[in-house]
Amino acid sequence: MGDEFSLGHIPPPPPRKDFRIGAIGAGFIMRDVHLAAYRDAGYQVAAIASAHPASSRAAAAQYGIPCVYETYQELLADPSIEVIDIAVPPDVQPEIIRAAAREAGHIRGILAQKPLATTYDEARQLVGLCEQAGITLAVNQNMRYDQSVRAARTLLERGDLGEPVLGTIEMRAIPHWMPWAARTGRLTLLLMSIHHLDTFRYWFGDPAGVYVSSRTDPRTKFPHRDGIVLYILEYSGGLRAAAWDDVWAGPAREGGAPDLYINWRIEGTEGLAQGTIGWPEYPNRAPSTIRFTTARRPGVWFRPTWREVWFPDAFQGTMGMLLEALATGREPAVSGRDNLRTMALVEACYRSLDEHRPVRLDEILTEEQR
Repeated sequence: MGDEFSLGHIPPPPPRKDFRIGAIGAGFIMRDVHLAAYRDAGYQVAAIASAHPASSRAAAAQYGIPCVYETYQELLADPSIEVIDIAVPPDVQPEIIRAAAREAGHIRGILAQKPLATTYDEARQLVGLCEQAGITLAVNQNMRYDQSVRAARTLLERGDLGEPVLGTIEMRAIPHWMPWAARTGRLTLLLMSIHHLDTFRYWFGDPAGVYVSSRTDPRTKFPHRDGIVLYILEYSGGLRAAAWDDVWAGPAREGGAPDLYINWRIEGTEGLAQGTIGWPEYPNRAPSTIRFTTARRPGVWFRPTWREVWFPDAFQGTMGMLLEALATGREPAVSGRDNLRTMALVEACYRSLDEHRPVRLDEILTEEQR
């Protein structure tokens, strides 16, 4: 059968798991996703703090975290903490990263939530600050660790699909926008499309430019401009990648029958791969899927399966990449420096939306990054 089913859908574990992690935040994404993944992986969460101490204490009791701090500043001052895991709103996260950089004597690594900040310029400042402090910064672009997304990357790397011709992601799903989303001034592109933009970068590299069209979402009542968004990424070699990020998805919350999904597809000169993302069925455990065909095995569809799911299993990989980087001295797979290019792509999307034109990525990137 060969290696058709050896797709690397799960990254190898880090060589060291005993770094002492301090968790900042105790909401859903930390309590139900991060901490569950770290427990299953055997990572050592030594302390937790959040804006709501009662929530911190509840999470600590649930996961056996030995130390609860009343404030994140107290947690950052704990000299035994080596790694910080942040899961707070993007307009709050920068102040925590800045405070952590001032404690650089013992803090060696930070796993920041995505988006790293609400703008590219602020994200660039945070990356520079961590580099100056000697802190390894990684960004939790967790869709790269979805099992089908990683499997597709393997197919591309080993040439099963040949030269990529067209890549698409179609999302018909309804996010649960948290109240803080109204504060950012940016919505779907910053908080949801960033997953897909980063996935396209993971699969195909940086595009030359992007064109975006958008309308408001009828369900989202606070002011916003980027509700339902459509975008096309243009690559210099001819490849095109496009996504429909439809957060309305019909009146599924207003009496209609739901039809929610995320599908992706990559067409190449030598093969075709397509898959689904299981996240819209959370909290049910629905593995993402892939099926592919290649001219190397004419007429055959391969359909590998697995038990792992994006939420929470993929989050073992995002923290694992940081722990691996700390253990080996290598740059994290989604380092702060790399993630700036995803943030630049998000910024290019907003400029395209504002000016109603295609925007080249190098219009956003600093001269150092081009």
